[in-house]
Parts: sequence; C-alpha cells; structure tokens
Amino acid sequence: MVYSHQYTFLTSFYQICDAENESDRVSPDEDPVKNKASGTKKNNNKDVENQGQEHEEESTKSGDRVKKKKKKKKTKTTSEDGQLNGAATENIDLLLENLELSNGVSLQSEDCGGSVRKSVLHVEHRNLNPETELKRYFGARAVLGDQRPRQRNRHFHRSTWITSPKESWPRFSRPGISMTLLESKNGVHYFTFEHNRDYQQAQFKFLDAVESMDPNNIVALLQLNPYHIDSLLQLSDVCRIQEDQEMARDLIERALYSFECAFHPLFSLTSGTSQLDYLRPENRAFYLALYKHMMFLEKRGCPRTALEYCKLILCLDPDSDPLCMLLLIDFLMLRSREYKPLLQLYQDWEEHRNLSQLPNFAFSCALCHFHLSQQDDVDPEESDKQRQQADQMLQSALIMFPGVLMPLLDLCTVQPDSTVSSHSFFGPKSQIGQPPALAELTALYVGRTYSLWKEAVVMLWLEESVKEVLRRVDAKDPLVEDCENKRKQRYQSAPRNIHRHVLLSEIKEATSTLPLEVTIQPVMGFDPLPPLDSVISYTRPERQHVGASNESTLSLFFRSLLPNFNLQGGLRQEDDMEVARVGQELNQEVNRLMVAMRDMLANIRFQEPPREDNPYRDEDEWD
Repeated sequence: MVYSHQYTFLTSFYQICDAENESDRVSPDEDPVKNKASGTKKNNNKDVENQGQEHEEESTKSGDRVKKKKKKKKTKTTSEDGQLNGAATENIDLLLENLELSNGVSLQSEDCGGSVRKSVLHVEHRNLNPETELKRYFGARAVLGDQRPRQRNRHFHRSTWITSPKESWPRFSRPGISMTLLESKNGVHYFTFEHNRDYQQAQFKFLDAVESMDPNNIVALLQLNPYHIDSLLQLSDVCRIQEDQEMARDLIERALYSFECAFHPLFSLTSGTSQLDYLRPENRAFYLALYKHMMFLEKRGCPRTALEYCKLILCLDPDSDPLCMLLLIDFLMLRSREYKPLLQLYQDWEEHRNLSQLPNFAFSCALCHFHLSQQDDVDPEESDKQRQQADQMLQSALIMFPGVLMPLLDLCTVQPDSTVSSHSFFGPKSQIGQPPALAELTALYVGRTYSLWKEAVVMLWLEESVKEVLRRVDAKDPLVEDCENKRKQRYQSAPRNIHRHVLLSEIKEATSTLPLEVTIQPVMGFDPLPPLDSVISYTRPERQHVGASNESTLSLFFRSLLPNFNLQGGLRQEDDMEVARVGQELNQEVNRLMVAMRDMLANIRFQEPPREDNPYRDEDEWD
C-alpha cells in the first residue's frame, strides 16, 4: 500500500507564472524624461566647472596666502570625492541586490501566490550570516571583538554569502567543480554542478578510501585535494563522532566555500528561481553540506539563521523536497519565534500540500496559536480568539494522532494521570496500532520538539486539552471514528525522502522505527539513501583487486565472511541463484553486525580496577 492522494510529498509545491510584464519595462537609456534630466544635469555640471576654472584663474593672481587656501581646498575636494566614490559603490551593490530581488518577485507575481512565497520562504543574505543573529542577542562588540583589526591584514578572498574563508584554511585553488545552467523554463533556472576529469579521479580515490574503512586514507586524500567535497563531508562525520565539533563544523564550512566559489553568475540564493536537481549526484553534496551546516547552527544557538538555511534548501528543489524540510521548518520557526510566518505557511499550503496530515504541523500550529495568545502586546479579545483556536487545533491533533501524547510526556519526564494512562485511547494500544509510516513521523516529531512542550504553562494547557479529548472520546464524537479510519488507510509506507530525513536527523527515537529494507543496507554519510532513479553523468571504472595488502585487517576480516570471497582475485562469479541469495543475506547480517560494533565501540568506557594497598606485598609480584 502507498500513501493516499492527500498524503503525498511529491505534489506540486507551487506554480511559477510567466513574467510577460518584464518586456514592458523601459530601460534608463530609453526614458526621455530621465535623459532630459541627465542632460540638464550635465549642463549644470559644465557651468559649475566653468565657474571653478574662473575661480582658479583669479586665485593664481593672488599671493602665497591664496595658494595655501587652494591646497586646503584640493585636499577637501579629494576627500569628498572619496566619500562620493564609496557611496556610489554602496549604491551599486544595493541596486544590484534590489534588481535581483525584483527579478525573483516579478517572475512569480501574478495569480501564482508569489507574494505569499516571498513573505514565507524568502531568503535574505544578511540572515545567512550567524553573526547577524548573535549581534541581536549579545551586541556587535561582544560578537566581533578583535576581528576588525585582523581584517586589515587579511589576504584577498572572494566575497561569499554563506561562509567566510579563514586564515587557517589551506590556500584555495579550484578543485574542479563548476556550475552549468541546464535550462530556463517558466522563469525558473535549473542548474547543476559538474566535475572535471581531475575531480573525477579524486572522487574515485575517495570511494576507494571509504571502502577501506580507514579514515586515515581520507585524510591523506585531503592533503592532496584540500577542497574535495565528499572527503570533507565524510571526515566531518568522523570528527563529530569523536566529539570534535569545532573541526567538524570547520570542514563543512570549507566545503560550502568551495561550492560557492563555483556558482554560476546567474545562480541566486535569494531569488527563489534557482533550482538544483537532487537526482544528480554532483548536486547532492551541496544539499548535504547545507543541511549539516544548518544543524550546526541550530545547536550553536542560532535558530533564526538555521531557519534561513532550511528555507534555502527547500527552495532548491521544492517539488520533491528531497531532504523533507517540511518536517523541520516548523520546529525552527517555533525556536526562532516566527509564529505568524508559520501560520501563514500552514494556511496557504494546506490546500495543495496537506500539511494537516503531518503530526509536526498539526501540533506545532496549535502551539503557535497558544504562544500568540500569551503575548503581552495582544488585546484581550484577540488573545481569547487565539486561545480558542489553539484549543481546537490541539484537540484535533490529539484525536488524529493519539500516539504522540505518551512518548511526549515520557520525554518531558511528566507522569500522566491514571485516567489518561489507563484509557484505551491513549494507552499502549495507541502505540501498537500505529501504521509504520505514522510511527516514524510521530517518533521524529516527539524526539525533536519535546523541549518546546516542557514549559509549565504549555503543560497545563496540554492537560486541559487531553481531558477534553477524553470526554469527546467517551461521548462517541464522530470525529474520533473518522480519524481512526484515516489512520488505517494512510501512512502505510513512507516515501524515501522521509527515510533520508530520519537518517540525517540522527534522532534515536525515529531511527529505531525505520523499516527493515532501510536498515539492512549500508548508509554512506556523503550520500544517504540515494534516489533509485539517479541521473548518472560518469561512472566509476572497474576496480582491479590487488589482494589483501592494501586493505585493513578489519575490512579483510569482514570480506572473508562472505561465501564468494577470494584472497587472490577478489570476488568469484557465482552462477547458482541460491548461493547468491545466501550471500546477500549474510552481507546484510554483516552490515547489522558492523552497526552494532560501531555503537558498542562508541560507548566503551575504560575503568581502572580497584587496587588495595598492601605494605607486605612483594614489588616483583604480579597483579
């Protein structure tokens, strides 16, 4: 069974309209009013110049005193010219940014809801910089510190929006990545990254290093290619597992800088009209680098900046949403207290994206209305209206998704009332009877947002709504039966992008609910769960196995467990289908064993055994 039509993540995200009105725009050169004004301005400038020349001729006839005044006047005019040049430069930058924004809006302006999209998903350059948010919290002096005098001695680097190059980074040289414009259709530009021949060879070496299961091989590859993207992503995961968060974040920023230096001149981060197809492997690394950078920012305490990157990822491929940003954007909006934009997103996209079928939007929008009712600057009438809407939405969410309550209370360390825990609607039956996809979505939402429900005021509001829901259940409310039928018909299997999002989230409550066909296959950090219909531009050549001398002992041990292992020539071709099936099952078991061993090694803590001091003990005696 698959999702019903109301619960699909691959429906149209929004429609892009043609911008026919751009051809009606009049250029500055064709505007007769502007040309006339510029002509009068030029004449006035000529009159000023003539007056200046006459004044200079008069001043040359005077004595030394007038010459000194003339020198002072020249220095003053040069300083004024410098200020004018600086102002002109700032005006040019502002005009370019406004032109870029106007182009992005004009391509979506008419009956396609472009104004709504700009207000909700519009990305601003200044919000991509975490220093903007940190300055808002702590002030510019506390954030910048002594960075300003250091910038005077900085080497020249290309101006970028996502990350700023650091002095500790290796000298940048183009690694062999470029961006190409594939096509422009309905005002949307479709781009793709491309790898040249040298980068392809580095990519093949990287795949060999991954198969060796030795991070030192990746480090050696980065020494030769310091800006190889997949190596930076994979080594960042290794550093993060080893709790070196600073190095892990630095490697991600270096990868993003390499990507940004390869941008096409027409590629824009803010217009919303530049898209990248996730089906192409060259583009996936950019998605993953943005996602990992976003998560580092959220953990760093910059939820508003992380929200901006979430919107950016969503705009890169909004139709398919390959990383399922819709399961995360509500959490970041609540963290950054963007309550009204969240409600606007829910209101305008419910019709074509069915956001109410997702547990995260059902509960987050109710929580959003509750926070709006608690604000001090809201009049009592508006506060009561927001509170009534919050109560209604929370009760509907609890009736539709009863399996959220008990895990949420458990993570919030709240002991539920006996009438709640013993009731069949919220009891263990609600957990066991959930469809697989719904259990995955529920665990993901609870594991990610339980901290937002820990406030005492929020918990009291939740308690009141739970009591009202139980009253409606006992009264045989028809909505209860209707929601139960919907749960049975829908959520039988989740799309691949949801599984990919759960893997990237690393929320243990959600990863434990992944289906068997996902957990038995190896998951690579540089490309988790690649699409089944990928667009391959180049393929890896056949490897020539050179025996066990180039492999680690652990890798050789696991390969020796396979039934078709050959020490001299690698893998033998098996003709018998039964033997191939057994070998595949054994390979799956080996993958499970590797995951278990990795978890075990990560949790090992060595403790010294207690030793008793014995004064009569011989020093040469063994312990």
